[in-house]
Amino acid sequence: WHLAGAIGLFALLGTVFISIGLGNAALSLLGASKYSWLIVLGAFMVVSWVAEKWAPSDTSKGMQYAGLLLYTVAEAVIFLPMIVLAMAMTGDAGLVLQAGLITIAMLLGISAVAFTTKKDFSFLGGMLKIGGFIALGLIVASFLLPITMGLWFSAAMVLFASASILYNTSNLIHRYQPGQHVAASLSLFASVALLFWYLLRLIMSLRE
Repeated sequence: WHLAGAIGLFALLGTVFISIGLGNAALSLLGASKYSWLIVLGAFMVVSWVAEKWAPSDTSKGMQYAGLLLYTVAEAVIFLPMIVLAMAMTGDAGLVLQAGLITIAMLLGISAVAFTTKKDFSFLGGMLKIGGFIALGLIVASFLLPITMGLWFSAAMVLFASASILYNTSNLIHRYQPGQHVAASLSLFASVALLFWYLLRLIMSLRE
């Protein structure tokens, strides 16, 4: 329910931000310099680090929820430019809705695998960590070198995000303790948001 709440808040915030014009403003700001996205990426990583420190906190429930809320707001903000671009391609939110529905369907399917098999997928942790560093390195390199992260990179990241959901769902079953539901929700939401991001990029690339 906490994961569903985070997804619902993310969708609500995105809708409100775009309706008041923040989407176009964010797109214009990022278009001012090719390094703008690097700055945003760096800021998002700092926010993510802070949120992940707060969410598992044993000090108070308020701090845990503050971490989940902070991360959800940050995700809603960072998604704005791409959602605006996706809407501009068709004149409506069709591509965004399509990516959202596929994301939810994949989330339910992957979760069903984790819960029905009861298998411990913690062995994926090391591979995900290495893959995450490689992906981050390629993303940074794409801003500094004449290379582009095209269709195949998005497809690979969809697989990466799916494995991340499986890993985090397995941790929810086998690793997290009672009372750590906020931290578990944040880790799962981060993986779901990553899946949604690259599914939307993939759909946009195929549309082009």
